Amino acid sequence: MLKQYLQFKLSQKLSPQQIQLMKLIQLPTQAFEQRLKQELEENPALDTGKEEKEDEYEDMDNTQDEFDDNETIETDDINIDDYLSDDEIPDYRTSVNNYSADDDEKSIPFASGTSFTQHLKTQLNTYRLSDEERDIAEFLIGSVDESGYIRREISDIMDDLAFTQNVYTTEDKIEYMLKIVHQLDPSGVGARNLQECLSIQLKRKEQTPDVALALNIIDNAFEKFTKKHYKKLMAKFDISEEQLKDAVHEIERLNPKPGGSYSGNTRMIEHVIPDFAIKIVDGDLELTLNGRNAPELHVSREYNNMLKGYKESKEKSKAQKDAVMFIKQKLDAAKWFIEAIQQRQQTLFVTMSSIMHYQKAYFLTGDERNLRPMILKDIADEIEMDVSTVSRVANSKYVDTPYGTKLIKEFFSESMTNDQGEEVSTREIKKILETVIEEENKKKPLTDEGLAKILKEKGYPIARRTVAKYREQLDISVARLRKEL
Repeated sequence: MLKQYLQFKLSQKLSPQQIQLMKLIQLPTQAFEQRLKQELEENPALDTGKEEKEDEYEDMDNTQDEFDDNETIETDDINIDDYLSDDEIPDYRTSVNNYSADDDEKSIPFASGTSFTQHLKTQLNTYRLSDEERDIAEFLIGSVDESGYIRREISDIMDDLAFTQNVYTTEDKIEYMLKIVHQLDPSGVGARNLQECLSIQLKRKEQTPDVALALNIIDNAFEKFTKKHYKKLMAKFDISEEQLKDAVHEIERLNPKPGGSYSGNTRMIEHVIPDFAIKIVDGDLELTLNGRNAPELHVSREYNNMLKGYKESKEKSKAQKDAVMFIKQKLDAAKWFIEAIQQRQQTLFVTMSSIMHYQKAYFLTGDERNLRPMILKDIADEIEMDVSTVSRVANSKYVDTPYGTKLIKEFFSESMTNDQGEEVSTREIKKILETVIEEENKKKPLTDEGLAKILKEKGYPIARRTVAKYREQLDISVARLRKEL
């Protein structure tokens, strides 16, 4: 039997204005410009400063400055709740301020051109194929991924041809058509693994002694090659170190991802526009916010004049009341948006200013070893804002520095204590680790144990497993794979 009971619950919810502000803060400059353009198109009560200067009005009793002041007072007096009952929610509150995850800004330019798949299918026209063979070949091409590989089993492809294309064939026939696909450009396309990809490319090259040896290594000693067991390779093929070096050079010139080499392959192109700029002026740092983040916005004077006309008219029809209600809603939405823009500018500037002063030593020198340990909470406590707000600013914003354009989140790092008891940034340790690896003897690369020993000598007592973690974060291979002839 169901029982009824009362339960008290405290919950915290963001207001529509706060939701709007958080979404604006996380937008980088380019996406913010698109969002601003969208708001200007959707809300006719919102105007830009440039349009205000171009318009000519008659019968203006006050100066432009007085008009701006009066305009602010009028918009502040607007209160929609006085004109709507509690159960009526203005449409703009749900359509302007609230967005689902799928409504985020996605207007990123793409390169135009023929798709990679279409490029491969076009080449089939140079072959004399039956209808069945063409269906199989096109299906194989459709199974090629962005890297240029077919990563499916032949048996699975045979089943899919039967169920989806009504083509009943054999694995031998598919293997035969796969060899046709391997003849297409770019060389190596349609391979099922890296070994086959490299082998296909070597077979299509002029068979010089170096290429022939390279092909022999790939076909018959691929595992030894990937593990860089050079001495075993020289013993197996009875060759000198110089011969092996030339063969390895031929292999290194091959493309492990043939799909990525196609110039017409449509891929995302991101244009980075710095949101801030830091300059060194007379030995001190100067921070500026990108002008695109500070647009001149104001409430439309025409809409204010409509309200004045309605207030002065003696007879008010129902149509006029509906029209003025719509005007008040749009004016309120415009005021909210302007206030959110102003708060966004202030939040961005305050947050970046705090980061700049926190990392002053780095911005003055450009030396990453001068980066102080810094986490989001350090900045949040300093500017008295929430950690999530700092995260929104850091994750998607860029700053133009004298040393290049940097992603702001790159300035954040954890800390550790050196042998002198000082707190140092893990970025500093990674930079030193990277330098040590670059200067090592490539014929006898340092192991993680050796790297840990060198770092300890430099005053950074960290464990071998920590060295391994930092090395992986820097995308550096283990010692065996860094070995060179």
